[in-house]
Amino acid sequence: MKELILVRHAKSSWKEPALRDHERPLNKRGKRDAPEMGERLARRGCRPDLLISSSAVRALKTARSFAVKLGNPPEDIQIEERIYHASVGELLEAIRGVEASVETLMLFGHNPGLTDLANLLGPREILNLPTCAVLHLRFDFDAWSGLAEVSGEEMAYDFPKKIST
Repeated sequence: MKELILVRHAKSSWKEPALRDHERPLNKRGKRDAPEMGERLARRGCRPDLLISSSAVRALKTARSFAVKLGNPPEDIQIEERIYHASVGELLEAIRGVEASVETLMLFGHNPGLTDLANLLGPREILNLPTCAVLHLRFDFDAWSGLAEVSGEEMAYDFPKKIST
């Protein structure tokens, strides 16, 4: 069994219009939501073996906030430039390249690619992964190279504005 946790970066700032998109930081809400969502995962007992993040500032800051809450060293986050605005095919390629020894993989990225991937791999349609949304899926295969375009079992779907049940 393998578990894949997709995380869209937290809310980013548009205060400095001269900044390149890749360099945009988190805004106040993003800085609040990222640690809160990491804490929610930690309360569920989530302990990823590997965190992979887009190289964009907002995605990497989100990943670091999650890592701290989940007990993963932030310096161990694997940064993948190709995840920045990646297509579904590029995201699948990145995931399929992960070592088979990794049981739980956490991937931090961007829309529309993450929403498209969620809809390809998840059991239900999600119109839009909100900022800092978390989709936790489980698959019945032994190696990431075996990830196919099939639905995984949804373990959790959470986002900052979701009302807890």
